Amino acid sequence: MKNPLLAPELHEMVTQGRHDALKEFCEDGNPAVIAELLSALDPAEVRSVLLLCDPILQAEIFSFLEYELQVGLLSILKRRELTRILTNMPPDDRADLFKRMPEEMSDDLMPALAHAEREDIRKLSSYREGTAGAVMTSDYATLEKDLTATQAILHLRKVAPDKETIYSAYVVDRQRRLLGSVSLQDLIVARKNETVADIMQENPVLVRTSDDQEEAAGKIQKYDLLAIPVVNDEDSLVGIVTYDDAIDIMTQEHTEDIEKMMAITGSHETAAYIKTSVWKHFSNRAIWVTILAILGLISGTIVEKYETLLVQFTVLAAFMPMLAGAGGNTGSQAATLVIRALALKEIQPKDALLVLAKEARIALLLGLLLGGLAFARVIFFGHSSDAAPLHLVGLAIAIALGLQVITATLLGAILPIIAARFRLDPAVIASPALSTIVDISGLLLYFTTATLILGI
Repeated sequence: MKNPLLAPELHEMVTQGRHDALKEFCEDGNPAVIAELLSALDPAEVRSVLLLCDPILQAEIFSFLEYELQVGLLSILKRRELTRILTNMPPDDRADLFKRMPEEMSDDLMPALAHAEREDIRKLSSYREGTAGAVMTSDYATLEKDLTATQAILHLRKVAPDKETIYSAYVVDRQRRLLGSVSLQDLIVARKNETVADIMQENPVLVRTSDDQEEAAGKIQKYDLLAIPVVNDEDSLVGIVTYDDAIDIMTQEHTEDIEKMMAITGSHETAAYIKTSVWKHFSNRAIWVTILAILGLISGTIVEKYETLLVQFTVLAAFMPMLAGAGGNTGSQAATLVIRALALKEIQPKDALLVLAKEARIALLLGLLLGGLAFARVIFFGHSSDAAPLHLVGLAIAIALGLQVITATLLGAILPIIAARFRLDPAVIASPALSTIVDISGLLLYFTTATLILGI
């Protein structure tokens, strides 16, 4: 988010050429905050500010800028300036930038980089989107197992400026196979002649390049790691996923799940709401809204079919909103809990019967509660009818409402499990599509039950 109070002041500082003040402003602040404030300026002004900073700070601030502003800067930076920034960027951020930019732009920029940086970009960009390999960084520290604790600390001190983190270092052999991990704290408290092999933790928690990025983030959270090593199919260490990347992954995954649950299509990127165009919002929402509206016509057809019943028992119409609301709410509750349990690996598709048994008991209790409320409402506040006794009307509504709650809950529980079984995204099932299905089934149950009990 931009700071509107500082934007005019920054613009004035740039136009007045107050270089010392701008340089101090950049050096004294956090790069993420500086990038946020600079986003209020146009690319030419941002370029003039960046050039006042040292190369490392330039790259740090540039990494935090929004993608659109980064692209704007790429088009006006001189080749030497551009090379300096891209070379000093974190490898994962640099690879992400190249993956997002148009192919013709990336082809034009590649020759500006050294061979090592080009190969690193190609390697990191080769992994399938959404995997641990696609979000890892190649900036990690390694140690040989025969080093003493003192030698290891000296080595980490030497390589620290070029690594994203040295708080966790990884022990590899000559083929770069991962042997273990060791923390900086363990090295510091160890006896100076103790070897890395004696200190390291064997069989560390790891992920493979093909594993889902969410699994990497989940393991970082579960085991309280600062970073998790990423190995390839030959068990060779090829990168790490750090805790800050894990936070970004979780934010992205939560954004995706929330939007899918609300039947919003699209890329599900964490783009700013204001900056997303009206047409983009429309296209992301229109597809499912149209589909659900068409399905909603089925509900209207069912109501129309039982129009005579509603004319005879107008009280039935009064409880239709309660029926729809109860079904939608209980179904969504069950779906949300099951989706969360699936995401956290608390349950698997093979646990379907166990989940259904649990949800059936919960639904029975909820059905009795809501059905009892509906029955009491009819008995104490309803109006008698010549067509049927009041208690029969109340009984019909209560039973229909109870059945609706039970079926909606079981549908909400089983549909995500079925989706997971066929390797589909369970979050899609918790969208308004579930509510629409529950509405249709609920109306059929409602009118069928009322017809049978009331003898119409």
